[in-house]
Amino acid sequence: MARSATIAIVGRPNVGKSTLFNRLVGKRLALVDDQPGVTRDRREGDGQLLGLEFLIVDTAGFEDQDAATLPGRMRVQTEKAVREADAALFLIDARAGVTPLDEEIARWLRSEDTPVILAANKAEGKQGEAGLMEAYSLGFDTVFALSAEHGEGLVDLFDALRPIVEPFMDVEETAAIEGDEDEPLGPLKLAIVGRPNAGKSTLINRMIGEDRLITGPEAGITRDSIRVDWQWEKDGEVHPIQLFDTAGMRKRAKVQDKLEKLSVADAFHAVDFAEVVVLLLDATKGLEAQDLRIADRVIEEGRGLIVALNKWDVAQDPSSLFNGVRAALDDGLSQIKGVPLLSISGATGKGIDTLVRVAFEQRDIWTSRVSTARLNRWFEGAVTANPPPAPGGKRIKLRYITQARTRPPTFIVFGSRTDALPASYTRYLTNGMRKELGFQGVPIRLNFRNTRNPYDD
Repeated sequence: MARSATIAIVGRPNVGKSTLFNRLVGKRLALVDDQPGVTRDRREGDGQLLGLEFLIVDTAGFEDQDAATLPGRMRVQTEKAVREADAALFLIDARAGVTPLDEEIARWLRSEDTPVILAANKAEGKQGEAGLMEAYSLGFDTVFALSAEHGEGLVDLFDALRPIVEPFMDVEETAAIEGDEDEPLGPLKLAIVGRPNAGKSTLINRMIGEDRLITGPEAGITRDSIRVDWQWEKDGEVHPIQLFDTAGMRKRAKVQDKLEKLSVADAFHAVDFAEVVVLLLDATKGLEAQDLRIADRVIEEGRGLIVALNKWDVAQDPSSLFNGVRAALDDGLSQIKGVPLLSISGATGKGIDTLVRVAFEQRDIWTSRVSTARLNRWFEGAVTANPPPAPGGKRIKLRYITQARTRPPTFIVFGSRTDALPASYTRYLTNGMRKELGFQGVPIRLNFRNTRNPYDD
């Protein structure tokens, strides 16, 4: 198994090493107190910072003492931690400024082969500005302001750690992908939704090969959301699926009956539970405004979406119908490009295998994760090719992007003045992600965070 990058935090006593350690591991693992010398042994933890993952090591305060003394033995452990690490994160106290011991630690670090990242901690407010400037005298290329206690300066820490950590993450992610290649994600949770009498229950009965659900010409037969477990067999392989039949969804103004209201609410609960949702259209009636409302609701819930034209065996002028629905979807669902559109028949079974295959493909996209390195390579290229506008003559700077989660794919973009970024630029980024990173047809959540460095002004 590939190892993570190792980052050792070093510095003299009471500069905030354990506070930073706790923030990066997300737990209060290391004891923190105003009294110096609380940490004695090296403490390791799994650190995370804006998508970066690494092993973080908290070390004892570096003191100039004889090796036989307790502080001296602590120093030996710190030296060992630095030599074994991929980078040393050197902290000084910005409020206290550079001390003789800081200078000694700096001389020692420069004599070692381990790369050094210098940060002036406790730099919140005006009191740390002088110490930040002094830190440049320690002889390292860059220094940035940090407040481990208040979480300030983490963006700059990310920028400093990124070139060190990302190569290890790429190897780890590749190994994980290769190792889990044949492991299933579990049963596909597939919900069938649509207006009343679109043929949802008939479709499921055809899929499972039995009359499991009541069907008929009357609208509104299905009230409860019914789960049906099914084994889809294809090319000698069996794929488990959980199918959810739902009540027909009419316009809200037409839903007056309390039972129907509860049925529709239950249908949307099934959507929440599903991974992929099939919006079933009646090919004899085409696409209506209510279908777009249902699709929009599915997208808002962040689920994968497939639109299926049912009753294709009795559709009139099918080619014109298909092209018309395709154009209407592209226009009415402009927030999500590339939603799959299929033609099927629940009565004859036409297109069902294709529908299920596409559903599995959409789930794969919906649950996919892009490595931080690959994501930022794309991001840097996209921003370079089309820089953000400068409203009011002030530039909008976009610094980096990270994937926060999957199901649906969710990303955070960090930069300055992101609140002034127009919606058109957000669409530019999301469309680029769909095209270049393979997120066609699934919702993308793109959030923006402002980062401000007071020393840039």
